[in-house]
Amino acid sequence: MLKPIRHIACTPALRACRRLQEHLAAWLCDVNVGSADIVKVNLMPPRVPTQIEADWLWAFLQRELAEKPLLLRAQAVADMSLADKGLLNDWIAVVSNLERQFQPNPPAWPIARPAVPDAKWQAFRELMEAFYEKGFRSGLPYAANGSPVTHDGVTYAQFVKEFSDTHRLNPNPDAREVCVLCGGELKDIEVDHWIAKSVYPILSVCADNLLPICGECNSTDNKGTKDVHVQGGFSDWFHPYRRHANGNIRLNYNLQKRSIISAPINPTDAAKVANLDKLLNLSKRWTREFKAEYAKQQGVLLQRERRRIKTSQARYTQNEVLVHLQNEQDNLVSTEPHYEVHSILFIAMLDQSRLAAWKVELELVI
Repeated sequence: MLKPIRHIACTPALRACRRLQEHLAAWLCDVNVGSADIVKVNLMPPRVPTQIEADWLWAFLQRELAEKPLLLRAQAVADMSLADKGLLNDWIAVVSNLERQFQPNPPAWPIARPAVPDAKWQAFRELMEAFYEKGFRSGLPYAANGSPVTHDGVTYAQFVKEFSDTHRLNPNPDAREVCVLCGGELKDIEVDHWIAKSVYPILSVCADNLLPICGECNSTDNKGTKDVHVQGGFSDWFHPYRRHANGNIRLNYNLQKRSIISAPINPTDAAKVANLDKLLNLSKRWTREFKAEYAKQQGVLLQRERRRIKTSQARYTQNEVLVHLQNEQDNLVSTEPHYEVHSILFIAMLDQSRLAAWKVELELVI
């Protein structure tokens, strides 16, 4: 969350789909509903708001997952005991109200799935995840503004493109894109579920839970499916939409180690910055980029110095090194990847003690 993150034009479609998802879950957990009731004639308004949504949802339940229709998962959930339905309903009520976790005195967040039989939970999880894996990818029954439509609804590809276009720092389509989380280059976009959908499947199409980021940020070594709370508490965590980190992180450097250290601008955010850093290995990754760009700048100066020697020109002076670095600093472009890391790099390189060290590193006569 080094860069600003905001909702996009098709967000209402995702919110509408999330409500449809919750309508289905509430129906399946109704104590008066069993597997025999999960038929098309029972899935119509007012069970869901409109006939368009009812038709889409019934067609969705006919889709296959692992060579079995999703309908079988819905029937398995509907056949749960009354006690298990109560447990699942209570769990859904808390998890669905994610925004409440970022307000004063939130309810306890469940750190584990409800204590229902494994087979029933698996059926519920697969059904809820399918809204993302199958429904979203092929098209939701909603236009961008959330209105039900029979065709040309919002798709996964549309969401990714719209998010990318909205968050593009340089409007030129040929310019490098920047990851909103780490500030590095956005090469291969992956949509991350900020709160893992495998653990909280009711959030699989939640607009507050979907974040297109770079593959490195979303790798298992970094974000992956790791928790973004501490034992159910979100108070010491940033959130992409509900509690943003942009403008709250400062990059410091250690001149001796040539390393980057992330630090909070406000001391009260210390735990949040530390948790985000650990989650994404930011300081480690930024240090890698810091050292790589340092080596590049060092190589440029060495190459120029050797060229001077070869052509019998005067050796670089410390002042010429200073001017070169200042020019490179002035040429930094804020819309380019790693802008923040490169900015702090030149501050470090222009430190008086670092300028003096160029004599040794570049074998200069100064």
